[in-house]
Amino acid sequence: MTLPDTMTAVAISKPGGPEVLVPEERPAPRPGHGQILIEVAYAGVNRPDALQRAGSYAPPPGASDLPGLEAAGTVAAVGPGVTDWSVGDEVCALLPGGGYAEYVVTPAAHALRVPRGMSLDKAACLPETYFTVWTNVFMRGGLKAGERFLVHGGSSGIGTTAIQLANIFGARVFTTAGSDEKCRVCNDLGAERAINYREEDFVEILRAEGGADLILDMVGGDYLPRNVKALADDGRLVQIAFLQGPKVELNFAQVMVRRLTITGSTLRPQSDLAKARIAEALASQVWPLLDSGRVAPVMDSEFALADAAQAHARLESSDHIGKIALKAG
Repeated sequence: MTLPDTMTAVAISKPGGPEVLVPEERPAPRPGHGQILIEVAYAGVNRPDALQRAGSYAPPPGASDLPGLEAAGTVAAVGPGVTDWSVGDEVCALLPGGGYAEYVVTPAAHALRVPRGMSLDKAACLPETYFTVWTNVFMRGGLKAGERFLVHGGSSGIGTTAIQLANIFGARVFTTAGSDEKCRVCNDLGAERAINYREEDFVEILRAEGGADLILDMVGGDYLPRNVKALADDGRLVQIAFLQGPKVELNFAQVMVRRLTITGSTLRPQSDLAKARIAEALASQVWPLLDSGRVAPVMDSEFALADAAQAHARLESSDHIGKIALKAG
């Protein structure tokens, strides 16, 4: 395959709102040792992309300054030491950055095959979300069959994924969402109870059920003390984002007396080896479910790569249900 010297990408011209996303020409990357070069067909759009655009989530050292943490497409070149992939293979991959472009490089161990029968737009919206949910709900959170699980933001990409996976692995799933329509979608995906947070108190509902054994939260702010109240004794809270801020006053006596665990993580700064181990677990535990159609990404909308600003406006409106994709190819 003949590789181009340049490509079209969407860059962050300066920290700010969606309008700072600007298409421009960039040198096309080349894969280094252990890396693959992907000709991008579609890239997923995620909250961390918007945080990076706003200037509050800097890429790790050595990563591309372009936004985009997941993509799907065709392997265009392989670097030295790569044996698992060949030119022409269709893959979806977790990226260190750079997905808003026609070409992107990523460690070969962070790529997964496109699930059987799945289109590339849907495949592009798997990695960031499935890596995040699997590591936080099952590896870090230790969710078991029969446990009560609460995920906030049930209609988001993270939420729709967490509902499906927790349900299929036997948990009782509760979720919050901001409208009756979103709650209906969550119920259809497998939530036992979808709570419209504008009308009901998730703390009261979960306490009436005996408390949540595990909560996955990306809201933060005043949700943190409320989450603690909603937990069952010996319950676990996993924090993965702070849409309402990271600082709050919390009475830790409850944590001690009720033997609660509060933890959290972010995916992007983790080591290449840690991400490769997550990919291995997904390949064995989750990809067969995607192959069979028992779980699938919920898609909201698609935009051209040059219209990334519109995609970010859609994301930040919180009107979307599921995932947003950019078409690069």
